[in-house]
Amino acid sequence: MAHLTFSEAEQRELREAARSEFPGNPALAYVLENLASEGIDLDRCRDWDDVRVEQGLPEREEAADVA
Repeated sequence: MAHLTFSEAEQRELREAARSEFPGNPALAYVLENLASEGIDLDRCRDWDDVRVEQGLPEREEAADVA
């Protein structure tokens, strides 16, 4: 199982960012605090294709990438 954890300094920075974001964006503050305390379970991460299929979105067209 792959698990990304943060050093104590990184955890402190995430918590400081959470405190500064809390008044205007409590959802972001929660996510930052959660990352600081628990890290990231890389085995549970999803990529864009996984999300697209779950949401029933159409496949990307290669031509749409060229602007």
